[in-house]
This record gives sequence, structure tokens and C-alpha cells, in this order.
Amino acid sequence: MPISHLHETDVDALRGFLTDVDLTVAGLDEPAVHLWVERDEHGEIVGSTGIELSADGRHALVRSVAVAPGHRGSGRGARLAEHALAEAAARGATRAWLFSRRSGPFWQGLGFSRADCSELAASLPDTQQVRLFARTGRLDHEVAWSRPLSAGG
Repeated sequence: MPISHLHETDVDALRGFLTDVDLTVAGLDEPAVHLWVERDEHGEIVGSTGIELSADGRHALVRSVAVAPGHRGSGRGARLAEHALAEAAARGATRAWLFSRRSGPFWQGLGFSRADCSELAASLPDTQQVRLFARTGRLDHEVAWSRPLSAGG
């Protein structure tokens, strides 16, 4: 199924999907958060991805990359992640960042390396996840990842 931009009327459906797969749902309806979904033949969300850009547009926080349990192992997660990276690069970002405590090997396979959470927070201070994690004291307990982006993805 094709990856499509999330329509604002589908934010609640995405929120439910991300809650089911145990991902952060903060700020999904914020204008700075760009989200895409993949649906099955019944119209149900089976995958998601997103980005949030820094104020200067040079940094992108990749977020909400998830695949429904019954659809994992098919390359869908990598395709969704690459979609977000291509979108970030097309919008002018030169570096991608993300938080992930559980999926390090997946992200390493896509060229990401462990990064310093404080460097991520300094590069993307106004993003929903950074603000949430800083406000709740979770920032020091998160695991950050980063990779450069090339023009065109």
C-alpha cells in the first residue's frame, strides 16, 4: 500500500495506533509535525512515520516510525523510515535525529549512530518530544541516534 500524508481528521486513529505499539503521541496534531501512514486493504493504519524540523530547518527529528505487529518483517519499517528521511532532506535538513531505547539495531541498519541526548536537545529544542522529555525528566534516560542526510535523501 502507498504511504500517504496523514489527514488531520485521522490524528485520533494514529494516536490509537501509536499507543498500541507503545510510542510517544505528544504533539501529533501540531502544525510542525509532519506525519505519513500506510494502510491495509481495509483502510486500517498498519504503519506510520513522521518528522519534525528544527527552527532553522537544518535538523529533523524522526518520530512515530511504527509497524503493526502482524505486518513486521516485510521491510515496511525500513521503507517508512526512509520515507521520513527523504522528506526531511527534501525540506532542507542535513541531519536526522531520533529517540529509541528499543530499536537500536534497526536504526543502525539505516546508518544511524548513537548520539548524545543533550546534543539532540540543543539541535531540536522546540520539538514535541524534546519538550516532553525535558519537562518529565526523561531526557537523561532516553537513547538518541543521529545520521547525516544527503541532498535527495
